[in-house]
Amino acid sequence: MAASRLRLLSLLATAALIFSACSSTAGSAAPSGSAAPSGSGSTACAGTGAQAGATLQIPEVEAGKFNVAMVLIGPHDDGGWSQAHYEGLQHLCQTMPDSHIAYIELVPEGADSEQVFRSLSRKGFNFIIGTSFGYMDYMETVAKEFPDITYLHLTGYKSNGKNFGNFFGAMEDFKYLAGMLAGSRAKKDGNPKIGYMATFPIPEELRLGNAIMLGVKQTCPECTMDIRFINTWHDPQKERAAADSLFAAGADVVFTGADTPAVADAALAKGKWAVTYDHPTSCKNEACLTAPYWIWGPEYVRIAKQVQAKTYKAGYEYFDADSKAMGLYGFMAGETPQKGLADLPAEDLAKVKDTLAKMLAGSFGRFDVFAGPIKDSTGKQILAAGAKLEQSDLDQFPPGAPGNLCKVCMYWWADGITVELPKLSS
Repeated sequence: MAASRLRLLSLLATAALIFSACSSTAGSAAPSGSAAPSGSGSTACAGTGAQAGATLQIPEVEAGKFNVAMVLIGPHDDGGWSQAHYEGLQHLCQTMPDSHIAYIELVPEGADSEQVFRSLSRKGFNFIIGTSFGYMDYMETVAKEFPDITYLHLTGYKSNGKNFGNFFGAMEDFKYLAGMLAGSRAKKDGNPKIGYMATFPIPEELRLGNAIMLGVKQTCPECTMDIRFINTWHDPQKERAAADSLFAAGADVVFTGADTPAVADAALAKGKWAVTYDHPTSCKNEACLTAPYWIWGPEYVRIAKQVQAKTYKAGYEYFDADSKAMGLYGFMAGETPQKGLADLPAEDLAKVKDTLAKMLAGSFGRFDVFAGPIKDSTGKQILAAGAKLEQSDLDQFPPGAPGNLCKVCMYWWADGITVELPKLSS
């Protein structure tokens, strides 16, 4: 949800605005869509940038082109979440003929974001993407005002079935795999303690934390996991402090749910291990074991083409590992495993590789990660053997949204997690 809500004047003084124009020809070779540095494809995507001051200059659309705008919670080069989306936007630009793109970065969640989405809409962008959970309600409001513009929201759960759609992927698949590696590392080190630096107490973070723990148990049944909520998506200082706290409490491996590689820096300083997130370059030093990461480009292109052709059906899309829109650093084609994995038991590494292969082939997915038997941290049975969660259970706190109620819901900690559940707001 929202971090501290800055007033619009503060946003105008601190947000950075970058806008880019691009076009490609039919004969141009499209980039692969991997999270490679922007501009790496053979199709040029020129851009200009300006730092916003007291007045935010919303970029103009280009006549005769398909105009796409993106709103980012962090800086476009954060080495994590926002950079992965930015590179997906660049891939769209490089791949789709006669497209024009723009983005506004460092837009805080909350009411101020509504003005940004409304301003982009007034300019006439055809397709507007919001990349953070706390934009959801404000995008929904603006979408009602501009029925001819298509809006795509990331990580939430709302859709109006018309021009406001929701979109996310099963990163729990790759957190589960990373948990298997972390459990193996901790067991090998003789220190069966894992840490997880979570962002906000929302269903997504409980889901990912539980997926980590379920994976850890595959290779280290005796392992436990401590958790710290930091209530921010992007704050390198808070992230470093939380990672230091988890290491000081005895963790051998610490995961992050936030946007920067700060956890890897903390691990290196402590002689411990980290699992970073969102972007492959976040796994930047030898203390990093791996990084579950996103590859947004092909998915953005797929949806943008539907929007352009007026065939897009706004709804709720949730892709699994077989979409090839996610990866596990060190285990995908062309990647080399990190040195911190070299001495792990061969059978553990084989198990990770075999499970990843099944995921990419579509024979193992999120409902297999969350398949019974599962007990929670109090010993209560969450799922019986053979039972599986449903999508509404993965996404929501109880009771769920009207018309989409959950049965099990995502308000429990898996066996081995040692902290209490966060209190739900009324």
